Amino acid sequence: MRDAFPTTRTVRTGRHTGLTADALIRTALLAELAAPEAGRSLWVVSAWISDIDLLDDSDGSFAYLLGDDPPDRCRLSDFLLLIAAVGTTVHVVTRPEPSNQIFLTRLETHGNARSRVHVIQDPRVHEKTICGADWMLTGSMNFTRNGLSANKEQITYTTDVAQVVQAVQELEDEWVTHR
Repeated sequence: MRDAFPTTRTVRTGRHTGLTADALIRTALLAELAAPEAGRSLWVVSAWISDIDLLDDSDGSFAYLLGDDPPDRCRLSDFLLLIAAVGTTVHVVTRPEPSNQIFLTRLETHGNARSRVHVIQDPRVHEKTICGADWMLTGSMNFTRNGLSANKEQITYTTDVAQVVQAVQELEDEWVTHR
């Protein structure tokens, strides 16, 4: 768990502000790899999702976190499979749209930890959240190239454990318990 001083910050992204969400997501996912705990879960909920590039590791700076055969370019699917490989259950919720299939196919066909990756396709999902055990990033952006780096979006990052626990419970109730 994080310290007793939760942090919540809302930012607006877009070309005008110069802020993008990919750095926040990259940092959060690297933290998941750096401090794995058995029994944890990670939720990625997005109506539209692409296999976005999150990390250029061509210089090997993050090889110690990315495994024995680290990719030079780490995409969202790579991160999720690596996180599953260290024991975290990864839940991906998205719409059954053709534009999401490349990402979903990569999740299903790559990596040794596919058994800990659960894909749920719901045609009504519109939420955009990525949530670990003690942090959450939520807002208006889909996990696509435009959503993370081009569009004007609003995103909130929090380490408020009460908010995160509530969100995880609601996600589990919606897509695990009542399946």
